[in-house]
Amino acid sequence: MIYFDNSATTKPLDACVETYTKVATNYFGNPSSLHGYGAKVSELHEQARILVAGMLGVLPEEIIFTSGGTESNNMALKGVADFYRGRGKHIITTTIEHPSIQNTMQHLETQGFEITRLPVNATGIISVEDLKTALREDTILVSVMHVNNEVGSLQPIQAIADLLKTREQTFFHVDNVQGLTKVALDVAGVDLVSISGHKIHGLNGTGVLIKKKRVSLLPLLDGGGQEFGLRNGTENTAGVVAFAKALRIGLENQEAHVVDLEAIRNYLLDSLAEIPEVSIHTDKKQAAPHICCFSVVGHRGEVLVHALEEYEVYVSTTSACSSRAKLASSTLKAMRVTDEEAVGAVRVSLSYQNTMAEAERFIVAIQTIIKNLNEVVK
Repeated sequence: MIYFDNSATTKPLDACVETYTKVATNYFGNPSSLHGYGAKVSELHEQARILVAGMLGVLPEEIIFTSGGTESNNMALKGVADFYRGRGKHIITTTIEHPSIQNTMQHLETQGFEITRLPVNATGIISVEDLKTALREDTILVSVMHVNNEVGSLQPIQAIADLLKTREQTFFHVDNVQGLTKVALDVAGVDLVSISGHKIHGLNGTGVLIKKKRVSLLPLLDGGGQEFGLRNGTENTAGVVAFAKALRIGLENQEAHVVDLEAIRNYLLDSLAEIPEVSIHTDKKQAAPHICCFSVVGHRGEVLVHALEEYEVYVSTTSACSSRAKLASSTLKAMRVTDEEAVGAVRVSLSYQNTMAEAERFIVAIQTIIKNLNEVVK
């Protein structure tokens, strides 16, 4: 099997599964319990928080453990909007955000907030000048993803942070679900950062929201006051400890193997570009090293996905959170890709477990599939 759908989810590392099993078996008590056993579990939970904070370059009290990227995004957006609505009701985002951002923004519009959605250029990148023009006195939040989940485009996060650093009334949120362990992110100028465990070979149901001390949030759920009162509910200590391990290993892989990962991605893009029917949507000079998006003109993306399954190659059309709708990718449409190409989009997404040999097999498979499909059409 060749698994090229890592932006949807990654295979949990054996080390993470073993860690989860060990903690869940031996430290299953409730961290909020008063007895000594609960205190041991709480200590383990807080040790994981300290480790994660150190690896991400923030304070332990700025780490909120969540169930993943969607919850982190909702917590950041709704939490800021509800807490600071008296200060202003204007929020800025982009036209190519993940559905958990887009749909949350739509919800906030029903609550009286005004949302400005910045356009992107043909490579999927916003203009900082457009952002500067869109800023208003009542802008309370700017939310921009670091790495686009469909085409891999990299947004100018540092330039945005520099623009916003003098605006005490405007907070900056970054969805870093796709970038973590692939592209370095300086969080010094960012107020809120969403990340997910199952995108870095951790377990489903784990994630983090970095919330800087200067930001206040209203919680999504009321409860027992866990996670500094911001993420109420019994803590997933086994998942948290496994997440810390996945993050450590992922960052080690980034340091040692990101060049190899980029080489595989570049080989795929260069080889696909040589196929006449293929249109490339990922600009390798301005994208993360693990995502490759393309269309085969005249053929729908889901047809290609299922054809590749026959070769035991697994890819996706666009975002796993929206691909079942079988609609043209909103990201590609925002990049002004034609509808015909957008409905034919296929995403290949890599991890550090993939190899160049797998990429070579993929290219042979896609060439054969295109040849066969063209013959059927004729």
